[in-house]
Amino acid sequence: MTCVKQPFCFGGSMQVMSATITFLGGADTVTGSKYLIEHNQKRLLVDCGLFQGYKQLRLRNWTPLPVNPAHIDAVALTHAHLDHSVYLPLLVKNGFRGRVHATSATCDLAAILLPDSGHIQEEDAFFANRHGFSKHAPALPLYTKQDALLSLKQLHAEKQGQWFEPIHGWKARFQPAGHILGAASLLLDVAGRRILFSGDLGRPDDPLMHPPEPPPQADTVLIESTYGDRLHPREKMFEELGPLLHKLAARGGVAVVPVFAVGRAQAVLHTIAQLKAAGEIPRSLPIFLDSPMAIHTTALFERHPGEHRLSDQEVHQMDRVATMLETPEQSKSLARRHGPMVILAASGMATGGRVLHHLAQYAGDHRNMVILTGYQAPGTRGAALVSGQTTVRIHAQEVVVRAEVAQIASASAHADANQLLSWLHKMPSAPGQVFVVHGEREGSDMLRQRIEHEIKWRAMVPEHGSVWPL
Repeated sequence: MTCVKQPFCFGGSMQVMSATITFLGGADTVTGSKYLIEHNQKRLLVDCGLFQGYKQLRLRNWTPLPVNPAHIDAVALTHAHLDHSVYLPLLVKNGFRGRVHATSATCDLAAILLPDSGHIQEEDAFFANRHGFSKHAPALPLYTKQDALLSLKQLHAEKQGQWFEPIHGWKARFQPAGHILGAASLLLDVAGRRILFSGDLGRPDDPLMHPPEPPPQADTVLIESTYGDRLHPREKMFEELGPLLHKLAARGGVAVVPVFAVGRAQAVLHTIAQLKAAGEIPRSLPIFLDSPMAIHTTALFERHPGEHRLSDQEVHQMDRVATMLETPEQSKSLARRHGPMVILAASGMATGGRVLHHLAQYAGDHRNMVILTGYQAPGTRGAALVSGQTTVRIHAQEVVVRAEVAQIASASAHADANQLLSWLHKMPSAPGQVFVVHGEREGSDMLRQRIEHEIKWRAMVPEHGSVWPL
């Protein structure tokens, strides 16, 4: 084995380690998380996410991995968000045949998320071909709904807190990370080393999810840094969203709310139910949830009652506060309605799905609103809207933006910089190395600096494609 990076070479000689990690995603960017662990010609892939945002990142989804998927022995998923899980159908399509280990709730969510992702890609390709705006002839989906359904057969549920063997002789254990249903950190024990993958960490004060459990001792830690350079506001979503919807109702406008179908949609519905109950917004204000995936996800809160803070009554209220739209015909029918009304639709960064049609329909009217409910990765339409761009490109057309654009800072399900550091502080003793991952360059490097200066631990931001000994 060669010494791949200088910090692991001491006194000009090579230090040979028995296991390596390759950063195939989630390095220098907040999307596409994939971490390949290799030891004795065995390979485990931790997370299997799609790249989103800038075109040069999205093109990575079409580039073959540097490792043959058929040579990967197992996969472990920290949670079921797009940027951590929905590359899996392509991995299977290209030859992966091993087990995919995840928590029970993550398996349930993946069964909703992955086929929906394939369906959206098929729809987008069909729409592009029908209207002739693709540069490719024909436009093709990355994978299909059928590809996704086939990949689900390889999911294997693991209990939180219990050791399992993803590969013979390798031990792994999930522990709750907050964030969304089923989300977990992963502790991996291989070659006498313990590697801790934080996954996406939730907020200790999240309105839906319990706080993340403290980190166990590890030799190496991978810590997410989505909000590595930012702090959440003191205001709650109730205080931010209420005045916006009150104003919208008064002027008879339409609010388009791009939401992540898993987690964010449910948090917004819960907040709207609270606002109506408190009389902060009209009880008659129509709310529509236009996302089959989000509808099915909301139902899972009943199936996994111990994994969230909501009471049975609150789950029921969240489910009843909106009219659920499943079919394309129901979605299209909204165009025949007049405001006021609120439309929640995926995706959360306006990168695809039904929300694009609603933005094209309503973004041009000054009476309307676009309410963004979380982090918007650079290069996405959501980021363009937040930056104040007066037009956004949707289905090869420039759509003028005259609607009021608001971003709710309190809606994030990610721990902020202080909360990430607080989580690390709870580790019994210092690890040998911290890799700061899953963040944009500025956020990752700021968190790295704070880890080095405030905790006095060795930390670095790995580059995409880099290989490091463990």
